[in-house]
Amino acid sequence: MPLEGPPQGQWGHVARQGDDTELLKGPQSRLSELARMYRIMRDVFRGLRALHFVGPCVTIFGSARFGEGNPYYALAREAAARIASSGFTIMTGGGPGIMEAANRGARDVKAPSVGCNIELPFEQKPNAYLDRFVEFRYFFVRKMMLVKYSYAFVALPGGFGTMDEIFETATLVQTGKISNFPIVLMGRDYWNPLMDFLRNRMLAAGAISAEDVERIFLTDSPDEAARVIAERTVGQFGLTRGRRARRRWFLFER
Repeated sequence: MPLEGPPQGQWGHVARQGDDTELLKGPQSRLSELARMYRIMRDVFRGLRALHFVGPCVTIFGSARFGEGNPYYALAREAAARIASSGFTIMTGGGPGIMEAANRGARDVKAPSVGCNIELPFEQKPNAYLDRFVEFRYFFVRKMMLVKYSYAFVALPGGFGTMDEIFETATLVQTGKISNFPIVLMGRDYWNPLMDFLRNRMLAAGAISAEDVERIFLTDSPDEAARVIAERTVGQFGLTRGRRARRRWFLFER
């Protein structure tokens, strides 16, 4: 006889309760699933409305645990300032650590920066250097927004979340779901073991192609990161300096 799941809504997950926890619990009542679909739609709509006018972005990923005294914090701040000086809006997850450093770097050069924060059971406050801030209930909606408006992606050292963001972005490029946007890893000592694994294990085994490895650029230089991003985006994707799209008052756009 086939196995049956527990009663609807009683899958026994031990994670702290939250919107993502409820979403991933398995089959629940049809009414609750319908209500959840509406909340997801509202999350997506909020992001689309808030970020429509942010302009071409570069998303910077990295650990929330590296504070101002960490050398990677300083590296993220300088890199963001260099990239923002090229005309890009800096986008981050909106929280502390590397995210704060990147938004702060944009503020240093009076460039715009935005944050896509996530509601968590333990509070994660938006950092103080954001020009625009959107908070999402669902992780996958937030991740979609971090990709949707960006023409390049920079990852500084981080943990599971940073690794997830890097590989999801790389997968989207590999499968043609997004264009061949540059992916830059900053912090050679930190990322060299990962690059060795990609080349000597995954590539050697035939699990990925040489092109998949070559599209990832590794550097310690903020100037080099900014140059690579500008070279691989501005001409290729037709980015130009000029006025950004106008907001329409009758659509309640601010």
